[in-house]
Amino acid sequence: MYDVTVVGAGIVGLATARELLARHPRLRVAVLDKERTIGKHQTGHNSGVIHSGIYYAPGTLKARLCIDGRHKLWSYCDSKGIEYRAIGKLIVALTEDELPRLNVLWERGIANGIEGLKMLDGAGILAREPNCAGIGAIFSPATGIVDYGAVASALAEDIRTMQGEILPEHAVTAIAPTAEGLEVKTGGGTVHSRALIGCAGLYADRLAQMTGGARDPKIVPFRGDYLILKPESRHLIQGNIYPVPDPAFPFLGAHFTPRMNGDVWLGPNAVLAFAREGYTFGTINGAEVLETLTYPGLIRLALKYPAVAAGEMYRDLVRGAYVEWLRRYVPRLRNEDVLSGPSGVRAQAMNADGTLADDFVFEGSGRVLHVRNAPSPAATASLAIAAHIATRASEQFGL
Repeated sequence: MYDVTVVGAGIVGLATARELLARHPRLRVAVLDKERTIGKHQTGHNSGVIHSGIYYAPGTLKARLCIDGRHKLWSYCDSKGIEYRAIGKLIVALTEDELPRLNVLWERGIANGIEGLKMLDGAGILAREPNCAGIGAIFSPATGIVDYGAVASALAEDIRTMQGEILPEHAVTAIAPTAEGLEVKTGGGTVHSRALIGCAGLYADRLAQMTGGARDPKIVPFRGDYLILKPESRHLIQGNIYPVPDPAFPFLGAHFTPRMNGDVWLGPNAVLAFAREGYTFGTINGAEVLETLTYPGLIRLALKYPAVAAGEMYRDLVRGAYVEWLRRYVPRLRNEDVLSGPSGVRAQAMNADGTLADDFVFEGSGRVLHVRNAPSPAATASLAIAAHIATRASEQFGL
């Protein structure tokens, strides 16, 4: 019998288990995951950016936990000898109509206490990124990069050192209440636990429904495909280059991201995935496609953004169009500079009215607590999310 079982061995689940063990060393804690190895999905497919917190509205969980999480992540990496780099980020306005939105971000950044922000004109942009177009930008020096796989591995090592268990190939199939807690049926056997925390990412809604949770917010998977600069073209990019958020687009938009191994990723775009683990265009799960396409929230979202959806799909299928879109920021970029890169699937929580769940969402009562929505910047915020969950779980579960 475990005291707490965490479902999901991504970075949020691992950080949560570690935080529980650090606060309550006598707890028996297990982390269940359906895969053979940890961090197989969002943790292993993200851009590797340590976000500063400038994008998020002051007072939201995203803002508070991203900023706190960034500081916690720096300290954790320092303590573990995990390399990271504070390479900074430019948020670039290309046109006059983007400048007011850039100013909104500036005001958010100041309100959130983001360190070292600078407003740049076109000349200032070129001084930092000689190949970048733009008429104005915010430079955020607090933005960095890290290998989140290395962070996840260190968290897993901590869990085992503190006598926690990580149980791979334990896909949860059913959860039932018992006199002492919960019976968790998995593909690797039945697990008994006094309480459960769901950090299931792409399957967060399904896991919540196993414990009586509501259908909404529902996870709708969106695939993001990256291009990679060829080694001889990496000189085009010095640091992170990001767009000003477009209110006509429900996601952030493609950006330029150096990686810890020297690669430079361009993207991601955002297209509907045909499976929750649909990392390629040809990966199709018929039941999941039907489930997604008949969801009222997706229908309403598609009706609201038809041109955006069509444009994203076109650029996903035609590389030249994708590169042309990116050339707005780096005019010297050419088709021959890029290769096909990796893909990720964003576990986007959506409401039935077609709105995206913008903030982190935590819910549950009694013996269960679920993370229902934890998209970017969840990796940056993971240690702060873990502290938030552990505080709530300690009170809710009477640890």
